[in-house]
Amino acid sequence: MKRLFSILAITGMMAFGTTNATTIANTNTAVTTTTVSTIQEETTAAADEPLGFHQELKKRFIEGGAGFMGIVLLCLILGLAIAIERIIFLNLSTTNTKKLTQSVEDALSSGGVEAAKEVCRNTKGPIASIYYQGLDRTDEGIEAAEKAVVAYGGVQMGQLEKNVSWISLFIALAPMLGFMGTVIGMIQAFDKIEAAGDMQPSLVAGGIKVALLTTVFGLIVAIILQIFYNYIIAKIDSIVNDMEDASITLMDLLIRNKK
Repeated sequence: MKRLFSILAITGMMAFGTTNATTIANTNTAVTTTTVSTIQEETTAAADEPLGFHQELKKRFIEGGAGFMGIVLLCLILGLAIAIERIIFLNLSTTNTKKLTQSVEDALSSGGVEAAKEVCRNTKGPIASIYYQGLDRTDEGIEAAEKAVVAYGGVQMGQLEKNVSWISLFIALAPMLGFMGTVIGMIQAFDKIEAAGDMQPSLVAGGIKVALLTTVFGLIVAIILQIFYNYIIAKIDSIVNDMEDASITLMDLLIRNKK
């Protein structure tokens, strides 16, 4: 009887231990499965989460390849450098024409031509330089002063338009490079089709995507530079109009001063 109880006790203990082990194993398996599922869900969520604008732009730029993308980026950098330099120069060249004209007129009335020339020397900008050249030729007559104003106005206009043609070059060059990258990418895609002897989307999808990305970035560069170019041209036109008005006003002042 004791042996029977001993056997039953051992059997019960083994059954209880097996049950606990099975429960613990099942629990660990469930925890592991849950953890793996959570990690997979987080990874999927991170993959599905949309990238920021700069991250997306960087990703697409890298996918486009270093060849044509590098050249297009160089066009953007050089174009922006020239555009920023021109904008700074044009802003420094902007003068309050009414204030300068009034100062020159007051100086002519009170101190003569030398006083007016001193006012122009102390003022920055192409209009002040044109005034100085015209005043410097007053001893030779009104016609000589007018010729000097016209000639020096052309010189100042050339200074205002300096290097602007390079921006227009980069505006035309960037999309052309993008289109060239597109054509080359399409040729490579058709080469893969020819080599495989079968029309499979996976063979050509990558090449076509790279080809289209070069075009997109070329157009983006052209649009950015075009905005800066139009602003610079508008600024130059405004300064040139002020120069022409100031030249006419100077001639009127010199004629009145002669009388």
